[in-house]
Amino acid sequence: MTAGTGSSRTATGERRTELDAMRALVVVGLVFFHASLVFDSRDDFYVKNAETTDITFVIAALCVIWAMPLLFLIAGLGAWHSLRRRGPGGFAVERLARLGVPLLFALVTMLPVPQWLRLRADPGYHESYLEFLPKFFAVRPDPGDFPFVLEGAYFETGHLWFVVLLLAFSLVLAPLVRWVPRGWALRSRERLVALSQPRGAILLLGLPIAAICAAAGLEEAFGGWDRWAYLVFFLYGFLLVTDPAFRAALRRNRRIAAVVGAALMLVGVPGFIIAGDAPGADAFTDLTPLAVGMRTLYGLAGWCWLVAILGALDRPRPAPAPARPPNRLPASVSAYLAAAVLPLYILHQPIVVAVAYFVTGWQAPILVEYAVIVALSLVLTVAVYDVLVRKTRVTRFLFGMREPTAR
Repeated sequence: MTAGTGSSRTATGERRTELDAMRALVVVGLVFFHASLVFDSRDDFYVKNAETTDITFVIAALCVIWAMPLLFLIAGLGAWHSLRRRGPGGFAVERLARLGVPLLFALVTMLPVPQWLRLRADPGYHESYLEFLPKFFAVRPDPGDFPFVLEGAYFETGHLWFVVLLLAFSLVLAPLVRWVPRGWALRSRERLVALSQPRGAILLLGLPIAAICAAAGLEEAFGGWDRWAYLVFFLYGFLLVTDPAFRAALRRNRRIAAVVGAALMLVGVPGFIIAGDAPGADAFTDLTPLAVGMRTLYGLAGWCWLVAILGALDRPRPAPAPARPPNRLPASVSAYLAAAVLPLYILHQPIVVAVAYFVTGWQAPILVEYAVIVALSLVLTVAVYDVLVRKTRVTRFLFGMREPTAR
């Protein structure tokens, strides 16, 4: 495999603006999602409201089944284009700059905040933030939990597990691109594309994902998926999404994928709740027939939903009329959102936790507190990005942003 994996027919210069919009939608949606965990009766979030509810579990299930997998798949697509332009070495350097630097910066400046606020929720805890910091950074090696190779009593990568996994996948991919024979890689890709061409056959690509979910379990801390299932989504984006035949298969099968995905969810969500409600049961990891079966349905449903979403979004674009002046607003909005996604992702959770820390003390209905947390968190996240991040070269670099002139 080389940096130019694939034929020239896949290497269009087309910007998939609909995928930029979906990335932005997922990141904005994470504000709603993480705010809901404040009120979730099952999740151990940093800040918890005194009154909780079970309904957030069902609503969250409808989101986590496709949202983070979609981000990994789109990241795989971006990796394909970046490798073609830069080669393996340049790609690795670019990933370290755009993912490694913001990861380290956030680890030092932002990620301790939610852990400290978790402790501060206890009336008997009185340490200042500066007193807490040495405890957060008291770490030891943990090579068995790759790529999360450090652990500590308070240390965590928090919501940036996504960045850790994406960086690890990218740095593993770079040497493989150089070492794997190009002919073998092309033949493997052609077989996968050919497999997806009969009607409904593209859904079979969900079987490896389902097998991982069934055997390895699900990791609640990683958005409800196993880390290696995310690797499959990433590789699918890298290997397949740029191929016109595969994109056509996504479009052809979008309706059947939506129906199958919805049917699997109708069975899977109640089954998942039943599997986890028995005393001592954990539907995420148990090897009981019911738990394994529900995780299998979950993995298949996740892939079906991605097929449905990608197929529905990838619509033919009519050529603009020659005499019609170009509309600059959508392009400028798209460019703004595309650049903002990673900084907004990095910023959003510490802000949500900080806002929730002050709001949950109110004696107000859950819906009122939830609406306030979401609204304030969205405003503050966008404001911090727009005022403090995107306007200077140093902050842009620290948050993994390209310079405006870079292509």
